[in-house]
Amino acid sequence: MRVLLIGDSIRMFYEKEAVRELGGEYTVFSPTENCRFSSYVLNSLRFWLEEFPQPDVIHFNAGLWDTAILYPTDGCFIGLSEYVSNMKKILRVLKSTGATVIFATTTPVSDEKYKLEGPMPPAHRNEDIIRYNKAVLEAFGDEGVIINDLHAIIYPERERLLRDDMIHPNEDGAALLGQAVANVIKGVGVTERCDSAERKTIVRDEKTIQ
Repeated sequence: MRVLLIGDSIRMFYEKEAVRELGGEYTVFSPTENCRFSSYVLNSLRFWLEEFPQPDVIHFNAGLWDTAILYPTDGCFIGLSEYVSNMKKILRVLKSTGATVIFATTTPVSDEKYKLEGPMPPAHRNEDIIRYNKAVLEAFGDEGVIINDLHAIIYPERERLLRDDMIHPNEDGAALLGQAVANVIKGVGVTERCDSAERKTIVRDEKTIQ
């Protein structure tokens, strides 16, 4: 099974655990770079898909960079309407590969991160992250996308599961996220590409999607 992981530094933190949980039946590819914000993902897909064509499953996210507040007077780095538009275009490209597409919600930050003055590091507000998650989930409502709610996994215990930088998961948080990513990938019915033009649906695992 060929899996493509697309995401920012949060993905880079949980990827090792996800690969370990998936095991040898899965070939996992991800960009070596931080996938950053939605506009960057949209522009970069043409390069990443060329490196890893025809994935069976794509697990993707963008949102933390989009909701970053570099300068207080500007609000979020990418406005909400532009973010949703970008994400719909990204989804269109990903679906064109024929892969099963999984969207992961944006993870929360520490409640104190809004106090940072930016631009390095930028501020974030959990209320913005929740708002952006809600908007993109509504936009994806009729698209047949599988949702991996990583936000819900971290949010209740965010202060315990985040590092001192107030945004990245610590060891426990990364383990939880990696397991959730692996479980949702193993729990979906995916379409395998065959040598012929025909395709068959294989259910890899019966585990409950987290």
